[in-house]
Amino acid sequence: MWAAIALAFGLAMDATAVSAARGLAAHRPRELVILPLVFGGFQAGMAALGWFAGVTVGPYIERWDGWVAFALLLLIGGKMVLDGLRGGDADDDGRAPPRATAMLYLGLGLATSIDAAAAGLTLPLLPVAPWVALVLIGVVTAGCSAAGFLAGRYVGERFGNKLAIFGGLVLIGIGVQLLVKSL
Repeated sequence: MWAAIALAFGLAMDATAVSAARGLAAHRPRELVILPLVFGGFQAGMAALGWFAGVTVGPYIERWDGWVAFALLLLIGGKMVLDGLRGGDADDDGRAPPRATAMLYLGLGLATSIDAAAAGLTLPLLPVAPWVALVLIGVVTAGCSAAGFLAGRYVGERFGNKLAIFGGLVLIGIGVQLLVKSL
């Protein structure tokens, strides 16, 4: 059971960092619900796909996961950096930032969960039923994402919108780390 819990926390770290970056950028409070649902669902879903795909798709996922995650996180992180340099992503009249699109959430969910597909290949090796590991992966990721978002909001409210630049750089750094790890 401890191996499944450790796997769940390991897989949750990227989603937690992305949630914290979104919180740093002072995005809408409803992301406290959206991000954990998206990230928890994607992590569990991609791990399930990896489990079902088995050995035949495993080498393909491992070959490209770093590049896909890098590209998605580079684009999203780059946009956050540009928004921060421009003074935040609020409208010119000072209103709240525009709503994030479903495509943004899907992109973030995919970027942070590609490694879960590869990890899903190992689920039969854990000393618990694969479905238990999948539930743990989803729940732990959702909880960590919520905590990351709240921590990011707290820090962002105290230190200003320029932390969006830092958040974007964190996402780009995660993308570079995933790319390097996959090479």
